[in-house]
Amino acid sequence: MPKRGFPDTEFLARVTRLQAAMAQADQSALLLTSAADIFYVTGFLTRFWESPARPWFLIVPVAGAPIAVIPAIGADLMSGTWLTDIRTWDAPFPGDDGITLLTTTLKEVVGDVGTIGLPMGLETQLRMPLADYHQLTENLAPRRFVDATNTVQRTREIKSEAEIRKIRAACAVADRSFARIAEYASAGCTHAEVFRDFQQMLLSEGADWVSYTAGGAGQGGYGDVISPAGDQKLTVGDILMLDTGAVLDGYFCDFDRNFAITQADDAAKRAYEALYAATDHVLATLRPGHRACDVHAMFVESLTAQGATPGGGRLGHGLGITLTEWPSFTPYDQTELRAGMVLTLEPGVEIAPGLFQVHEENVVLREHGCDLLSTRTPATLPILR
Repeated sequence: MPKRGFPDTEFLARVTRLQAAMAQADQSALLLTSAADIFYVTGFLTRFWESPARPWFLIVPVAGAPIAVIPAIGADLMSGTWLTDIRTWDAPFPGDDGITLLTTTLKEVVGDVGTIGLPMGLETQLRMPLADYHQLTENLAPRRFVDATNTVQRTREIKSEAEIRKIRAACAVADRSFARIAEYASAGCTHAEVFRDFQQMLLSEGADWVSYTAGGAGQGGYGDVISPAGDQKLTVGDILMLDTGAVLDGYFCDFDRNFAITQADDAAKRAYEALYAATDHVLATLRPGHRACDVHAMFVESLTAQGATPGGGRLGHGLGITLTEWPSFTPYDQTELRAGMVLTLEPGVEIAPGLFQVHEENVVLREHGCDLLSTRTPATLPILR
């Protein structure tokens, strides 16, 4: 497994890239409030974000080192990162939960006139009370807040080799857990038992935590794959799919595997084979310069040519610090794919109305094409006897 964390040079390189994008967009500073963005810049890794009681702020000037403006409870952990300018307040503090301190710091960084970049687009969030944000904008006028979605997303899209190693290691945890499927899934087990044991297996194989577990099971395929697992039992002829977003050292894997319980009907086998072939087609074809919508088209064309009915929705996405990252493989996403992106390939097939099967692999896009990060699923549907 790769060494925990990153050297300071990794974060310096990330900030240098962010600052180049900021300069090009005429942004004097960048204000980050989400767990993923703050971790990306600082290495500040904690599950304390589960508590909504406190906001956290990070300021990236267009030149110079970032500044953390955070609740005092996080000072010790933040001091273990590469940052040296850490400003704190006792939080939560009703009426002024860090806003005065944040205002003062931003005025110091931006000067009398300037623009402050804040991610505002799809797949971003403002993790502070809206009333406090309105107060902040009033405090800082005539300085302006502008949309910095592209500044952050275009930078985070391209993974360093160190990040790729983290994601590969997370994928290996899931690979090992899927390889032991016979230890925790068989006819007669309830869905809830399988899901629970799958999570335990991921932890035993080295995951730090399991933020996401999903799946489904049913005769010949499945429909709903996002509901909590229930007490229904696996039966002969069921197709079981398990999907995980296990986290290792701050980075996610995200891929699924399908298994037949004792036996599978011909329709389920054909769907599996069509998905495997379609994924092979994209693995062989995808290159930098293709757009996200092109990948969707590749899957649809391959599945249709095989007589399969492509599933709806997006057929893959970005991956990294969060379970899903930009872009999305839909007919509408024009994002250009570049070398260094980590992506999921996630085609789906509709077997019958309300009955589906999906496959998913994790890859990194190189200049020559795709390198697998997950171990390729078997070419034929695995059967659990």
